[in-house]
Amino acid sequence: MSIYSDGTDHQYSQFVSPLLTHLERTKDVLIHTSTYLVFIAMVQVATVMAALSIEPNPALAIIGLVTFAVYMGDRIADVDTDEVSNPGQSSFVRRHESVLSVLTAAAYGLAIAISVLGGPVALGVTLIPGAFWVLYASDWLPTIGSYFKRLKEILVVNSVIVALAWAISLVFLPLAFADAAFTPVAAVIFFYYFLDTFVNTEIPNVNDVEADEAIGVSTLPVVFGVDRTRQIAYGLDIVLVGFVVFAYLRGLLGSILTLAILVGLGYALVLAAFVGRTEHESRLGIAGEAKHLVVMAVILALTAGGF
Repeated sequence: MSIYSDGTDHQYSQFVSPLLTHLERTKDVLIHTSTYLVFIAMVQVATVMAALSIEPNPALAIIGLVTFAVYMGDRIADVDTDEVSNPGQSSFVRRHESVLSVLTAAAYGLAIAISVLGGPVALGVTLIPGAFWVLYASDWLPTIGSYFKRLKEILVVNSVIVALAWAISLVFLPLAFADAAFTPVAAVIFFYYFLDTFVNTEIPNVNDVEADEAIGVSTLPVVFGVDRTRQIAYGLDIVLVGFVVFAYLRGLLGSILTLAILVGLGYALVLAAFVGRTEHESRLGIAGEAKHLVVMAVILALTAGGF
């Protein structure tokens, strides 16, 4: 029985229940369509611009559009295999496949149209994630004996392709629009994003071990096991810590950016400790991507504080 004689409890329930349902559906859309990754990718580009003293330019919008198109396209292509590891996502994609396919094509088309404004280099860089995705996910490679048909199935190569595509896009697209040179500082940021993306690509694979084994995809968790994958994540993050400190000591990175990245890497090391030790591996992958929000938050806080 309600503690309120005037029915306040019932009215509260009528208001809260629809709100919670709406929030749950919104969360599903953000995750299943990779929209949350769009925002994170744009934050990464903003970090590059801050590190290289580049004024905001259309690279921010292009990276957002390309991120949506590539990840959504990959989820549409893998809708069958995702039924094992992520049935909720697979069901969502199936229900809205026609609309999502149109949005995917429109997003990449708009990104290409905008990139033309930056000249041929910007256009070429914009095409790279899509081209790499074709190499990564399609059956373009002739079968070699009884082995590989897709680069997505080849150990390490699969994650290297993803990491390389995004590192090139995140660093070179802002440079192309600013007509700026690829400096040693840009090289530091490039390597940081490359290795960081490699780690963030392999961690979610822990949740996909069963599905990947079933379709013949070789990932670190499949080949080496979850415990070894956790150790590799530790090792690569520690390598990045040493690399960033080295770059700072050589005068390539400023103190604010260095501290922000190190805080982000500390956050990543904490998350790595949970690899294979939590029932929410999919959330762990999302939390890993959110590290870039942590880095940007630290940059903004330190800048506002006059550090």
